[in-house]
Amino acid sequence: MRIITLNANGIRSAAAKGAFAWLRQQEADVVCIQETKAHEPQLEGHDIEIPGYHRYFFDAQRPGYSGTALYCRRKPSEVIRGFGVDEFDNEGRYLEARFGKLSVVSLYLPSGSSGPERQASKFRFLEAFMPHLKRLRRRRSEYILCGDWNIAHKEIDLKNWKSNQKNSGFLPEERAWMDELFGTAGYIDAFREVNPEPDQYTWWSNRGQAWAKNVGWRIDYHVVSKGLSGAAHAVSIHKSSRFSDHAPLIIDYDLRV
Repeated sequence: MRIITLNANGIRSAAAKGAFAWLRQQEADVVCIQETKAHEPQLEGHDIEIPGYHRYFFDAQRPGYSGTALYCRRKPSEVIRGFGVDEFDNEGRYLEARFGKLSVVSLYLPSGSSGPERQASKFRFLEAFMPHLKRLRRRRSEYILCGDWNIAHKEIDLKNWKSNQKNSGFLPEERAWMDELFGTAGYIDAFREVNPEPDQYTWWSNRGQAWAKNVGWRIDYHVVSKGLSGAAHAVSIHKSSRFSDHAPLIIDYDLRV
């Protein structure tokens, strides 16, 4: 089973840069997209099709903002939009496809980098989302939550960690939340199960030559429930073409859907 996640930073923009031409060649079982920045009727005439796939969108109420999408080779048994918190469901941040006892989620956590108000929203999300994650663990299902978590967990996960300790995405409170996620909450960083190496990043600033110099952050994850420990067997970050300020993260699992 192959799952790909990509923060598109605008699905129309990513499509124009060849994202879907590339995705059509990947034979993924599920594609998770974040930051679609469009309402579905606005997508007509844009190259956003993957023939033979079932397509689902969860748009933010605010035009040109946030939003998630899922492309599924097999039709899900159920599709769930939102996790029950209006502030964030109105921003289209959580889209879940259920395939029997396995769920795949396209997830987009808030960014706090634009200022204190957005950081406060991000902290509210973290406070509300952890109880949801713990509720999921009580279900008799396994979960793969894919997307832009907007937090680099450890020093290895960003190039300039020393100078970013007071910046959103690497704040002590955010990193402690990730410690809980991968600790007592019972989830696993599937990428790190396979690849423990440094310099593995999924996002690069558009300033300077961050992309060319690989001065990046690893903020896109596949977070899996404990029953899927060891299921990931091949991981890669696609950097040979650039569709967004994020790179696609591809993980192959020893699973069937």
